[in-house]
Amino acid sequence: MMAMFRSFVSATHQLRQHQQNGAAAAATGESLESQFSCPICLEVYHKPVIIGSCAHTFCGECLQPCLQVTSPLCPLCRMPFDPKKVDKSSSVEKQLSNYKAPCRGCSKKVSLVKMRSHISSCAKVQEQMANCPKFVPVVPTSQPIPSNIPNRSTFSCPFCGARNLDQQELVKHCMENHRNDPNKVVCPVCSAMPWGDPSYKSSNFLQHLLHRHKFSYDTFVDYSIDEEAALQAALALSMAEN
Repeated sequence: MMAMFRSFVSATHQLRQHQQNGAAAAATGESLESQFSCPICLEVYHKPVIIGSCAHTFCGECLQPCLQVTSPLCPLCRMPFDPKKVDKSSSVEKQLSNYKAPCRGCSKKVSLVKMRSHISSCAKVQEQMANCPKFVPVVPTSQPIPSNIPNRSTFSCPFCGARNLDQQELVKHCMENHRNDPNKVVCPVCSAMPWGDPSYKSSNFLQHLLHRHKFSYDTFVDYSIDEEAALQAALALSMAEN
């Protein structure tokens, strides 16, 4: 009962905050677009949803990868939440329909709910994007790039061969396109690891993805470490402490 009360209070507070932010932005000329932007894609909310436990709002599509794991965390505050308690944010949708903001390209006043589609077709915005400076390293490196380092950042779908998918995109792609595919396939994430077996085929690849690959190995693993040397050092330290 207390948890439900806290959730209600939190949701009410966020609604009031959105309303106050909108009113303040309208009064000061601050960007309404930024006040109603998804923290993940940084664009105006599209089909917004709200997490019941922490009352944070995201685009429905942006939050989808978080809902594919067993114990999801809010992308903003990292608080665990129940996927069954993620609901459509009708209050934010209503405000998106009520508020108008100037397009950052042509300055035409556009309803926030239509801002995305307007920007995608606005010639001024497209011109601005085309004129954005290209990234150039401050000091070009003289070191050769090793060619024998395996790619552990992006992967190809083992079912259809779709390329350049990171781990979350791979999960989303397979859930949307290959949920009922009975074929046994090799996990591209595991096979890229030093200990991976490129010939081992998973009998239930989707379950394997959801349970095994919740995080990126590169965040936690130092591939350059000498495991035997590390083990001997740990044993030596343990003996010295005793």
